[in-house]
Amino acid sequence: LVVCVCSQYSILGSDVMMNTFHKCKAGIQFIQMIKTITVFHLCRFLPEDDVDLEALVNDMNSSLESLYSTCSSQQTESTPLLHNGQTSSSHQSLRRSQPMHILAVRRLQVEEQQLRTSSLPAIPNPFPELCSPASSPVLSPGSLPPGEPSTGKYIVKIFSEDGMGKVVEIPADMTARDLCQLLVYKSHCVDNNSWALVEHHPLLGLERCLEDHELVVQVQASMNSDSRFLFRKNYAKYEFFRNPLTFFPEHMVAWCQETNRPIPPSQLLQNFLATSSCPEIQGYLYVKEMGRKSWKKIYMFLRRSGLYCSTKGTSKEPRHLQLLADLEDSNIFTVITGKKQHGAPTDYGFCIKPNKGRGELKELRLLCAEDEQGRTCWMTAFRLFKYGIVLYQNFKIPQQRKTLISHFPAPVRSVSENSLVAMDFSGRIGRVIDNPVEAQSAAMEEGHAWRKRSQRMNILGSHSPLHHSSLSSVIHIAQLWFHGRISREESHRIIHQQGQVDGLFLLRVSQSNPKAFVLTLCHHQKIKHFQILPCEEDGQVFFSLDDGATKFTDLIQLVEFYQLNRGVLPCKLKHPCTVVAL
Repeated sequence: LVVCVCSQYSILGSDVMMNTFHKCKAGIQFIQMIKTITVFHLCRFLPEDDVDLEALVNDMNSSLESLYSTCSSQQTESTPLLHNGQTSSSHQSLRRSQPMHILAVRRLQVEEQQLRTSSLPAIPNPFPELCSPASSPVLSPGSLPPGEPSTGKYIVKIFSEDGMGKVVEIPADMTARDLCQLLVYKSHCVDNNSWALVEHHPLLGLERCLEDHELVVQVQASMNSDSRFLFRKNYAKYEFFRNPLTFFPEHMVAWCQETNRPIPPSQLLQNFLATSSCPEIQGYLYVKEMGRKSWKKIYMFLRRSGLYCSTKGTSKEPRHLQLLADLEDSNIFTVITGKKQHGAPTDYGFCIKPNKGRGELKELRLLCAEDEQGRTCWMTAFRLFKYGIVLYQNFKIPQQRKTLISHFPAPVRSVSENSLVAMDFSGRIGRVIDNPVEAQSAAMEEGHAWRKRSQRMNILGSHSPLHHSSLSSVIHIAQLWFHGRISREESHRIIHQQGQVDGLFLLRVSQSNPKAFVLTLCHHQKIKHFQILPCEEDGQVFFSLDDGATKFTDLIQLVEFYQLNRGVLPCKLKHPCTVVAL
């Protein structure tokens, strides 16, 4: 009777009821519920005269107790035994008072969920080309291509040369070039495609310029806590594409020694960029021995497969070559504190650092060249062998942008500028000067009158800020190429950092003569200094670089002259050393 009533009102089926008795230890609450429901419904359908409620309840109690005892005996008989006669621990740990999920209810919930999902309208895909099936117009979880970078934001702190930092929020796919463009825009700098992002390790004394295509977030993830990013000029980043013979001397390139004819610059670069050719850089290098403070001079070979040393003189036989570093899994750094921190024999040290290392000193491969040209050759060849044609593409991108900009027509003068005419206000009323010759002479007279007024102010000794003597002594302070009172060693460091290209220069105050200035210039990867002495003529102070043969009223005029004319200098002034505060 209980089973029939429960089935009629969709409470539980007979099988489900047996399962419930099987899995419940006491089942008291369940029995009480069944008794209450059964008595209630019997009272509704049976006549009141024939109902003996007390007898009915007693009969139900006896029936349910016998049913529960039967289920308990079945549970005891069905319990598996181990070899020693004990029951399984998994069944002993099962508590019958714990509620168990009913499979039928679970299937019903799944069916309801599927029905609810299928009843919703399909959302049209606004980007059908992103779907994996070409004909599917609806977005699916697997429709996006795998391996896409995350769209989250990351915090990067950039430092300038003066030690001040700026926090920038960038996406995960921002490259070093894009970040430099952003910093140029925020700092109001001149965008000449010579800015670079520098990875600086102060404790190790290492630094390197990031390539334009490198992701900043990935590089930051491999850096130590003491490392930082610097925003700096680097004029020599792609200078080897313009003057390759300066960067690759013939005695260091093995391909050059095999031919007895001069090599065109374009062919030299093609051999480095093409994967089919096999050029190599060779020469002696000082190598710091692992675990020691001593340095050893060894003959080295740099190829696409890695950096090798010869164990027997200058032999290139495979049995005499030993691999020192792999190019794919490492980066090349400039050692900025070679002699002081590492005891290097020269000042031209560089280092090969593995990417997956922990940044410890024992993981570094410290090397040292004889001169600056040798170090530049090794480091440039390392970059070309590792990145190849990607470097050339990075070099071409700014030039392509300039080409696109040059295709735009020149701006046309506005109507107000075209309507400007020469006027004469010498009389009571002004008149328009129609004669072009008269208009030109009027402009010349106005210029001469302005010069006479300025000379009169100088003779009278005006103490205004526009006085000529005060202007000539302070007007250069605001220029980017003027670095004030810095030492000779500091000027060398700045030239080294910003790339030793021809024409890189700065001006500073002389330490030996407080009234004089010094022009520091780089030519053929060598740094030279030229003293600028003041000279007086007719009561006016001039500046000269060639003992008075060519005189200038101020330093700005001097710099502008030598930017156009070489004069006594080995080359023209091309690239000013710039230090920008972020």
